Amino acid sequence: MSRFAFPRFLNVGPGTLDTAAEALDALGLTRPLIVTDAFMVSTGTVTRLCRALEQCGHEVAVFSDTVPDPTTTSLQAGLRAVDDHGADSVIGLGGGSPIDTAKALAVLAVNAESSMNEFKAPSSFSGPALPVVAIPTTAGSGSEATQFTVITDDSTDEKMLCPGLSFLPAAAILDFELTMSMPPRLTADTAVDALTHAIEAYVSMRANPISDSLALSAISTISTFIRRAYADGDDREAREGLMMAATQAGIAFSNSSVCLVHGMSRPIGAHFHVAHGLSNAMLLPAVTRFSVLGNVSRYADCARAYGVATHDTDDATAAAQLVLEIDQLCADVEVPTPQAYGIDARTWRDLTPTMAEQALASGSPGNNPVVPSKAQIEEIYAAVYAG
Repeated sequence: MSRFAFPRFLNVGPGTLDTAAEALDALGLTRPLIVTDAFMVSTGTVTRLCRALEQCGHEVAVFSDTVPDPTTTSLQAGLRAVDDHGADSVIGLGGGSPIDTAKALAVLAVNAESSMNEFKAPSSFSGPALPVVAIPTTAGSGSEATQFTVITDDSTDEKMLCPGLSFLPAAAILDFELTMSMPPRLTADTAVDALTHAIEAYVSMRANPISDSLALSAISTISTFIRRAYADGDDREAREGLMMAATQAGIAFSNSSVCLVHGMSRPIGAHFHVAHGLSNAMLLPAVTRFSVLGNVSRYADCARAYGVATHDTDDATAAAQLVLEIDQLCADVEVPTPQAYGIDARTWRDLTPTMAEQALASGSPGNNPVVPSKAQIEEIYAAVYAG
């Protein structure tokens, strides 16, 4: 049996940030806490959202002290903000980190005796939680539509994947205009992140017909628009396409799961504070080369959706073309190697065994077309360091 989970509804289109009050009304909510970051405050987006909510009678508070790659410690101030406001809901506004923070706060706020590490995989939590409305401002994480959050346990530097229906937003607002100000580096990293989600959802051992259709559609859209958005951030068609594709890919992997790239990516983020999308991009070419022989036909389908092969191309050739194109794409959008990013070689090497253990413990590599050993993961880490 397969089980599928989706947000109750999505508000989609330019300017839909201003429909947040309607979303709360539809859910019967009146006292939201907006969970965001200092950048979104500085742009005026938080003020705009507060005004739209308050004009419709909602009592609003703001927590803007989220951090990139949220940690168990960083959640504590947010929990106090939920309690002080008497919030009946949480609005996650920003990239993956504010939305992940919002999801974690929503669960912890009504499970006060629990700690975040009680919710990490392989457990799955479907208990009480505050409703979440997610408003993404980047086109990559897909967190607005997934039943996962990722929080780092800063006592162990473990980046914990926490799954379950309680982490799934009740609604999402997809306003691509909020992504127009993203710089090229962030545009590239988030788009490759979404591409990784889509490919891994499709090749996962837990793939299914519903996730398949969304994943292939996302791959096609990302291939059409990623270079355009990277070259011209004002390209509205490209921005809109990437926003839709990121959410499609998020729904896809939320209902099939991710694989080896994500298993290996989380420890890089935890130990070296590399943004999640970028660490995925660093790994995607090498992991695809490692994995492709485990399910050639599935990778061939991805190549056809991407547009580097046709239905007349045999599977082996198509899959090989996908590997080459991923290499070329990451070169074109200037994804740095860990070495070029500035990570010390000795530290990388010394932490490799720990990162490999953490990757395996996450469970994600078990969904991969080729399930790796610890030694094979260590070899991939060594290979990607300098590219």
